[in-house]
Amino acid sequence: MTLTAPVRLTQYASGGGCACKVPPGELEAVLAGLPGAPQGAELLVGTDHGDDAAVVRLEEDRALVMTTDFFTPVVDDARDWGRIAAANALSDVYAMGGTPLLALNLLAWPRERLPMELAAEVLAGGAEVCQRAGAHLAGGHSIDDPEPKYGLAVTGTAHPDRLLRNDAGRPGLPLTLTKPLGLGVLNNRHKATGEVFPQAVATMTELNDEAARAAVAAGARCATDVTGFGLLGHLHKLARASGVTAVVDTAAVPYLEGAREALASGYVPGGSRRNLAWVRPHLATEGRLSEEELLLLADAQTSGGLLVAGEVPGHPVIGELALAGETTLLLR
Repeated sequence: MTLTAPVRLTQYASGGGCACKVPPGELEAVLAGLPGAPQGAELLVGTDHGDDAAVVRLEEDRALVMTTDFFTPVVDDARDWGRIAAANALSDVYAMGGTPLLALNLLAWPRERLPMELAAEVLAGGAEVCQRAGAHLAGGHSIDDPEPKYGLAVTGTAHPDRLLRNDAGRPGLPLTLTKPLGLGVLNNRHKATGEVFPQAVATMTELNDEAARAAVAAGARCATDVTGFGLLGHLHKLARASGVTAVVDTAAVPYLEGAREALASGYVPGGSRRNLAWVRPHLATEGRLSEEELLLLADAQTSGGLLVAGEVPGHPVIGELALAGETTLLLR
């Protein structure tokens, strides 16, 4: 089929990007019923703490890292969507301290509603980012689906003793964030109005490879990436898995230009509100923080940055890990 008018891909999906994730509380309830690793398995990272990827030891100095990620359109431009989705999927390997080697396309397409030429643009965007990452892209799987979806299944390698895990945090370690927040509210404004935010696209298509290498080189062993559960959601999971309290200096958290304006205009994804509702019982504040500030801290990100327990040169320190207290999150 062919279309004569420009296509707004975000209008073909009910959600958008990582904001359309299953809410974290519901997801954890589902995963709780899965069986554990078989006895004697070399599974180094599994489902216990909801880490970014699964890791299996192959040899003494080499481990296999596997992950997958896909979502509905977060922007209207097909090639940009492909680039964003690919960068987001590759990020889970970087968040484990690994290097991606091979990726497979995952494509769902409403072939009777959208031309396949647009699907080709999406795949071309994904291929561009995989090439930039030095990862092979070979085949994959596609289905006919009422909503367009795209992502990757990614395989990488890492050193078993230099993994970045979300359960390896220790009291006294600083917290570093490698990308600014605000992607959720800006993407929601884009979906509603068609306004384009180049700063958001540039952030979402930026690979986390350099930040991951710098974190590993600096001796960090605890990290996660900030995506659909927002900074507060992912930080809660990290602190809970590590048995610590995460203290956040809210004034040090960076935001994208236009994020506060988008929030003030009401462009808050449902996923961001669900994130805040999930972490609120585990949250304490010193001083008064507005609901708007909390929503930005819980804003559902797509292809966000790394959150590292340790200092990463060139990136802001936004807090620290402390001895476990009554809550996993303390905001100052």
